[in-house]
Amino acid sequence: MGVTCFVTAQAQQNIQFTQYIFNSLSVNPAYAGYKEEWFAQVGLRSQWTGWDGAPKTGSISIDGVLDPVNRRHGVGLQITADGLGAQSATSIYANYALRLQLDPEDTKRLSLGVAAGVTQYGLDGAKLDPVTKKDQVLPDGKLSTWVPDVRLGAYYTTPKIYAGVAVHDLFSNAVDNDQFVFNQNSLESLYKNVSLYVIAGGLISLEEGLHLRPSLLVKDDFKGPTALDVNAMFIFNNKFWIGGGYRTRAKIFDRKYYDNSPAKLSSLNSVQGVAQFYVTPKFRIGYSYDIMLNRMQGLQSGTHEVTLGITFDRPLRQILSPRFF
Repeated sequence: MGVTCFVTAQAQQNIQFTQYIFNSLSVNPAYAGYKEEWFAQVGLRSQWTGWDGAPKTGSISIDGVLDPVNRRHGVGLQITADGLGAQSATSIYANYALRLQLDPEDTKRLSLGVAAGVTQYGLDGAKLDPVTKKDQVLPDGKLSTWVPDVRLGAYYTTPKIYAGVAVHDLFSNAVDNDQFVFNQNSLESLYKNVSLYVIAGGLISLEEGLHLRPSLLVKDDFKGPTALDVNAMFIFNNKFWIGGGYRTRAKIFDRKYYDNSPAKLSSLNSVQGVAQFYVTPKFRIGYSYDIMLNRMQGLQSGTHEVTLGITFDRPLRQILSPRFF
């Protein structure tokens, strides 16, 4: 059980939310304040259900603009708790975005964002079941350490398109055992690399009350496979969203491991079904289900993710167009 847990953690790297398409704060700090009103969201994700020790994640975030008239300064706060077998990671990030107005009509904005935070990494030795009892390498109890981090991002939006780029884990590019040591117990599985996130999408009006919202996300940690998400959502009367996506491994960059294991790494990953419903103009609920397509398909029962979002009262003089991104 212990060895399986560590190998999975290396593959996990950063948390992969399916419903980032509804709220991209977890992907890009420059997204803070995009909705130009205060918005809070709670998310729960149960990955690979049916597996003992499978990842479980909870998150809560809030973001908005400090100046409701000019809407130039966006801020946000995000707290995430993630558990994977004996390992855990709890993080808190404060986000700031400078939102630059690019045209007199205020239909185009370029946001430059930064997020600063810390993550507490933990290891609970009591949850491990080693082959050799009383293994001196494994801790007897629960150990933890704190690691600071900074994220940077840029985000461009118009009423019809958006595009963004961000880098995560700027302080977490460990190259030795000094950064993640638990009372002389080092865990190489906690090593993290700088990660690049690229997001883009658009809005296509099909007819009155019906829109199509395609989007994509590219994630790369400059070491392993590049992850590619392609999604499409139909939006009915600005109230009900439904669609799906496909997640795969993309061979965009030339990596050394390709020469050693091209046949062992399947490009197939998962497909997702996603829906969001506005119960009221201020309250929304989202649900997604991921189905694995690789060899893990018959070993677990898929991934469930639920989000609850609420918009707070906006100033009476402020009239906003619908926010689709």
